[in-house]
Amino acid sequence: MKNSATILVSGGAGYIGSHTVWYLRQLGYRTIVFDNLSTGFRQDMLGDVNVVGDLQNPWDLKKVFAFEPIDAVIHFAANIAVGESVKEPLQYYRNNSGSLLNLLESMRGAGVKNLVFSSTAAVYGEPKANPISEESLIAPVNPYGHSKALGEQVLRDCAQAYGMNFVALRYFNACGKASGTHLGEKHDPETHLIPLIMDAMEGRRPPLKVFGNDYATADGTCIRDYVHVLDLAQAHELALKVLNQKTGSFSAFNLGNGQGYSVLSVIRAVEEVCGKSVPFEFAPRRAGDPAILVASSAKAREILGWNPEFQSIQSIIKTLVQ
Repeated sequence: MKNSATILVSGGAGYIGSHTVWYLRQLGYRTIVFDNLSTGFRQDMLGDVNVVGDLQNPWDLKKVFAFEPIDAVIHFAANIAVGESVKEPLQYYRNNSGSLLNLLESMRGAGVKNLVFSSTAAVYGEPKANPISEESLIAPVNPYGHSKALGEQVLRDCAQAYGMNFVALRYFNACGKASGTHLGEKHDPETHLIPLIMDAMEGRRPPLKVFGNDYATADGTCIRDYVHVLDLAQAHELALKVLNQKTGSFSAFNLGNGQGYSVLSVIRAVEEVCGKSVPFEFAPRRAGDPAILVASSAKAREILGWNPEFQSIQSIIKTLVQ
């Protein structure tokens, strides 16, 4: 897909969406941000065209497709909190699955065949082995993961039935920010580890709770794979370029650095970069937290040509303090 293409970005006012819009515009793409601002922020709508609308209202979508020449869609808009999904499963299936159906119907009506789908490592549930490849069993253990796995199945079926083209990107732990911008993580409530560590360090919240220190890892704390948000943005742009290679296609790619960091090692990295201590306390394990989740991103590197710039946790943290 050419850099002059027009890309509709649903959820483009959110954390990963706004960074991806910022990145695409650096490369010359024309972007249309579509967001209902339920969790995104108006000041983070960076598109050439910005539309406040709701995916659950088909008329909002139809107006955009009727008046804008759209070449492809990147679909970020979704609820993402695992714990909330357990308490409010209907909300998650309605917003994550139902909204995708509305989007696909609008695309089909307008003759738009290409979509990059924001998926998640949560589709793997609690994998038996690490690193996790795309051939690992799809076995989500919560409504959030189920809603994304269902979305991927819908895309497979639509590719076969309608000749549409899809790439699903399964993120691991997104983090960092575009240095020198106002963009960043603004989740409410915040659930991601690195901003929680930074907040505890700066006294914006009580000491960090580290859930479990008796896992079968070197220091007893969980190990996760962290990937910089701009490396995710790069992967979305590369995915756009492969969408038209085969009609009626579906592909899925893991996006992670392929190396894991324990909770304690992330805390120590923040202390090293910032020169301050982080107050924390151990707490009991959370149900359903696997000891290790690390991605194999060999497929994305080989087929998409993805080459993450931020290889160490320290380099990611530095983007938060520059």
